[in-house]
This record gives sequence, structure tokens and C-alpha cells, in this order.
Amino acid sequence: METKKIKELLKKIRSGKVSVNDAFAKLKHLPYEDLGFAKVDHHRSMRAGFPEVIFCQGKKLYQIAAIYKSLAKENRKVLLTRADEKIYKTIKKISPKSVYNPLARTICLDKSRSRGVGLVAVVCAGTADIPAAEEAAITAEIYGSRVERLYDVGVAGLHRLLDGFDRISQARCMVVLAGMDGVLPSVIGGLAACPVIAVPTSVGYGANFNGIAPLLTMLNSCAPNVSVVNINNGFGAGYIAGMINRSAK
Repeated sequence: METKKIKELLKKIRSGKVSVNDAFAKLKHLPYEDLGFAKVDHHRSMRAGFPEVIFCQGKKLYQIAAIYKSLAKENRKVLLTRADEKIYKTIKKISPKSVYNPLARTICLDKSRSRGVGLVAVVCAGTADIPAAEEAAITAEIYGSRVERLYDVGVAGLHRLLDGFDRISQARCMVVLAGMDGVLPSVIGGLAACPVIAVPTSVGYGANFNGIAPLLTMLNSCAPNVSVVNINNGFGAGYIAGMINRSAK
């Protein structure tokens, strides 16, 4: 349950509009709701600022649907990651206003209609990195950040990055994704006056080792403002970027 809703409920109790028993019924699932196969963390948005996210990979459709219903009942924003069309069709029946991004493999429900603030830049080296980049961008957006995208600007054609850098130079945080040799975050780290979150992707030939090669490159970056998340973890990067953007207000 969101902090705002709890405050409103307490005010109604004080004014006598809601009885203690009715209030207790509303609060009985705080801090979590036990569905048997999942314990849905309704306290997270009050504790951490953002509600729990549904990671769909490995879950059954009925489990995803039940967790979604529980979260949508208590939160104005719900995000599902690693979702496919089959999952979206199930969620669409529950919430017709939910939105699916097939590139990012995300499903979003946003009942707040709030406008993004600040600026998070999401930059990727190649077109093949866009799925992970979109996952990062969608995550940052649903949690309140204004996002600027700059795609296909890898170091093989560095002029493309330099031509578009003015668009992102005022960002409070940058998410930079690259496969192959994974050099782009270090290049941008040397240009940017903000934290850079590097995301290695599994894009590349054999010696890329499914993202291990760019991961090691990024971990060894000589740019001191670069930090690194796991391979293909656009969600984690977007989440952290959103937190940095919010704290920089």
C-alpha cells in the first residue's frame, strides 16, 4: 500500500469516516501478502520508494497473474520484466490499459499519469543492444524519470556519439550499454559529469563469451565515474539510474 493511501486512511479513521475494523481489514496485508507461492511485498514502495517488480522469467502464467492483481490493487504503477506476448495477453485481460514493449519485454501499468522529471540518458553501442537499453529506459521512465535515448553510437563510428552528445550532456545519470569489446562506457565516462552505469550485453562473436568480455572491460574502466551491473541487466541499471535521478533533485 502506498504511503499516500496509508495517510489518507489514517485521516479517515481520525475523522470517523472509516472504522478501526475496516481499517484493519485494509492493512492486514501490510507489509506483505502471502499467496502461497509468493509473498508480495506491499511495503516496498513505502520503504524503498518504488513498488515490487515482477520478474516473469521462470514463473507460471497463473502465478504472474495473481502477483500482478495483488500489486495492481495496491499500487498506481506496476512493472513486469522479461515478459512475452503470451504473458501480455493474460495481463491485458486484467488491465486493458497495460502497455507492452516487445523490444524491452516489459509490461507497464501506470495509473499516475505523472510526468518525468530530471534526466536519465540511455545510450547503447549497437542496434543489437537496444532490447537491454529499452528495458533500462522503460524502468527509469515508469519510476518518474525523463529519459533521453541515444542508440547505435558505438566506438566503431565515434562521430555518431559526438554528434548527439549535446542531447544527453545535462543528464543526472547515464546508462551505457555495449557488447563486443564493451568500450563505450569508458569513452562516455571521460565526457560525462555524472554517474555512468555500464551494462555489458551478450552481443558479440565467440570471444565475447556471452557478455563476459565486455563485463571485464567495464570492470577495468579507467573512468572513475563508471559502475557496472550484470550482463544484460537493463532493469537493474534503469532502477539505479532512476534512484540517482530522484536523489539529485
